[in-house]
Amino acid sequence: VQLQASGGGLVQPGGSLRLSCAASGFSFSSSYMYWVRQAPGKETEWVSRISPGDASTGYRDSVKGRFTMSRDDAQNTVYLQMNSLKPEDTGLYFCVSNTGGTYISTGKYDYRGQGTLVTVSS
Repeated sequence: VQLQASGGGLVQPGGSLRLSCAASGFSFSSSYMYWVRQAPGKETEWVSRISPGDASTGYRDSVKGRFTMSRDDAQNTVYLQMNSLKPEDTGLYFCVSNTGGTYISTGKYDYRGQGTLVTVSS
């Protein structure tokens, strides 16, 4: 099983980044997928969620209207388009999978990737 995140980097406030997470080795198309981040010295927090099938999405309040999550089941990949980035968006971003859609409420996941670092700074 692999969840390989990429696309992170250094960006100025107000800038944009697009993260990708390529999955393999499990039933991606039937899994809820999440982007999760961990800022320096802070606890891990979920950022966004996308459902299998209808690809409905959900976002934490602080990123609503700025971030967009999508999935390509043919490529076994999820994306996170991040616009209007703020310094408080800085952190290690990684994707996790959960077949039951319960990660937000339980913190439990099936698989987790290594992450990609996003730094928002002038």
